[in-house]
Amino acid sequence: MARIVMKFGGTSMAGIERIRRVAQIVKQQSDAGHEVAVVVSAMAGDTDRLVNFCREASSLYDPAEYDVVVASGEQVTAGLLAVALQSLGAKARSWLGWQMPIRTIEAHSKARIDSIDAGALTAAMQSGEIAIIPGFQGLSDEGRVTTLGRGGSDTSAVAIAAAVKADRCDIYTDVDGVYTTDPRIVTRAQKLNKVTFEEMLELASVGAKVLQTRSVGLAMKEGVRIQVLSSFTDENTNWTADDLPGTMIVSEDEMEIEDMERKLITGIAHDKNEAKITLTRVPDKPGAVADIFAPLADAAINVDMIIQNVGREKGETDVTFTVPSVDLDRAMQVLEGAQAKIGFNRLIPDTNVAKISVVGVGMKSHAGIASTMFRALADRGVNIQAITTSEIKVSVLIEEDYTELALRVLHTAYGLDAVDAA
Repeated sequence: MARIVMKFGGTSMAGIERIRRVAQIVKQQSDAGHEVAVVVSAMAGDTDRLVNFCREASSLYDPAEYDVVVASGEQVTAGLLAVALQSLGAKARSWLGWQMPIRTIEAHSKARIDSIDAGALTAAMQSGEIAIIPGFQGLSDEGRVTTLGRGGSDTSAVAIAAAVKADRCDIYTDVDGVYTTDPRIVTRAQKLNKVTFEEMLELASVGAKVLQTRSVGLAMKEGVRIQVLSSFTDENTNWTADDLPGTMIVSEDEMEIEDMERKLITGIAHDKNEAKITLTRVPDKPGAVADIFAPLADAAINVDMIIQNVGREKGETDVTFTVPSVDLDRAMQVLEGAQAKIGFNRLIPDTNVAKISVVGVGMKSHAGIASTMFRALADRGVNIQAITTSEIKVSVLIEEDYTELALRVLHTAYGLDAVDAA
C-alpha cells in the first residue's frame, strides 16, 4: 500500500457540498489501505476576502497580523474536512502548521519552509488516521504564524510529501491533468500521461496555471512524484492508487526513453501578463545596460526578454525588455527616476503583448525546433517582437491579439493535435 499526500485547491473546497465530495475521495484512498495526509486550501475567494479586510482595517497593516488573518481560511477548511470525514466513519483530525510544526524562515506573507518535524504526523498516518493540514501556513522562529504567499498550498503539500517520504503527492484541481496547451483555446489539445519536472517547471514559469512554479521546483529538488487530477468527478468513480486518471510529474529517469525521443514538444503555454518597455537612444557604451537593469533589480522587478538593437551612427542604441504587467507602472517610475544616469531619450511602454512558449525535453537532442516555430508564425502573419530560449524552451513575444491563433498554429505545426478531436 502507498503513502499519499492529497492536496485540494480552493474550487474543490468551495462550500460544504464540495467538501463532502472531497471527503468521499479521501476516504476511498484510506479504505484501500493507503496512509493518507491531506493539504487543503481556503474556500475559493476566501483569501481575497480576508486580504481585503486587512486593507480596509489599515493600509499600513502589520504583516504578522496579516498572516494571522489570512491563514484562517485554510484552518476553517481543514476543520470542516475533518468533520466531514468523521461523519463518514473515518478516523481523521486536523494538524495546524504550528502543531507539527512546519518551520519557516524569511518575511511574513512570503515565508519559505525551512524544516518540517514529521515524526508525530507519520506515526498518526501509520496508525490509520487521516491527517488534514492547512496549506499555506507555518511557524516562525519567534513562534508566530506565517504564510507562504499566494499559491503556497501546493508548496505545503510537496514539502509535507517530502517530509513523510510519500510515494506520491496528488494535486486535485478543477482540471483533470496537464494538457499540451490550453484546451479552452485549442480543442485538439491532448492530456499528457507524464511530464518531466524540468518541463513542468518551464511550463509553469511561462504561463501554465496548473501548478505553482515554486512547488514544482521543490518537487524536483526533493524527488517528489506529483500527480495532477480533478476532484470534479462522478461520485461513483473509485480509483486505486496505481490507476488514477491524471498527469504524473516525474524525473527524466522515470520517463520512457521512446516517449522522450518521439515527442519533441511536450506543451505550448501562453502568458498575457507581460508588458514591453523600450528605451530609445541609449548610449552604446560599456555599463549602459547595467545602468538600466540595476535599479530595476533594486526594486525587485523581474526582467524577462531583453533585446539590444544594432547601434546607431551616433553611438546610440535602443533597448527593449519585458516585465510582469503588474510591475509596469513601478518599472516606468524607476526608469524615469534614473533617466539622467542612463541617458535614454524616450521610454515607450506596450501592454498589448503576449508571450508564447514551446517546451520539451526533445529539444536537447533535436535541431530545428525554433525554426519551425518562426516559420509557422510567419506563414500566418504573426510578427515576433522578442525571443528568449533555454535548453528545453523557446519563447517569443507577439501582439496579444494573435495569442489564440499562435497557439493553434503551433499546436498543429508540432504535431500535437489529437486525431479524434472535434
